[in-house]
Amino acid sequence: MPRLMLSDDQYERISPFLPGKDSDPGRTAADNRLFVEAVLWIARTGSPWRDLPPDFGLWNSVYKRFARWSRAEIWHSVFAELAGDADFEEIFIDSTIVRVHQHAAGAPKKTGDQSIGRSRGGLTTKIHALVDGLGMLARFSLTGGQKSDTREALPLLGELKPSSLAADKAYDTNVILQYLESVGIQAVIPSKENRREQRPLDKHLYASRNLIERFFCRIKQFRRVATRFDKLSKRFASFVALAAAFVWLC
Repeated sequence: MPRLMLSDDQYERISPFLPGKDSDPGRTAADNRLFVEAVLWIARTGSPWRDLPPDFGLWNSVYKRFARWSRAEIWHSVFAELAGDADFEEIFIDSTIVRVHQHAAGAPKKTGDQSIGRSRGGLTTKIHALVDGLGMLARFSLTGGQKSDTREALPLLGELKPSSLAADKAYDTNVILQYLESVGIQAVIPSKENRREQRPLDKHLYASRNLIERFFCRIKQFRRVATRFDKLSKRFASFVALAAAFVWLC
């Protein structure tokens, strides 16, 4: 049997959020835990679905079930439930680039934008992340790699009103700064060199921005997140949500 990732306590924590419980309508799932372990194996190793060890069941059945759960946003629901414990006293926003494998290109145009862009590194996807004061992912979004970081900052922030928001100087824009000031959020963002009036920076708070960099390192230990193999952004986002949920469980 391949190496499994979930302890009994970890699975018990997420099992109430999975479909197929006795209290749910329809057929009761008998192998939810094995199925989740199968998807975690794919996420961790980055292997093609056809290489899934037979101990997890037929690869095609596991893949189709993963696709159904992705369409139903089950993985996002599990992540959202765990992220409900986030500490929003301080938050950090940044993005990371993910290289897109050649097998991920070429999704039918009828399926819409797949968050794949062309930048200096070739085909890339950008994960925009908001982490809490403990360095745990609370919210994320996907765009093409060429898209600006600043456009995703305020949508990620949403209705949150933390005491401070820390980000690098790429987020030093008048739109972001004016919004943060209007709602009473301290902007811990270095001034760009071309800004006429250099704003004061709380260096102690800014030093904690390494939390989001450390989170990106943790989530990219899942090879299916470190490199994008999925044509559809919804499938890739499901792997990001699953990996982030596992980090919450650890």
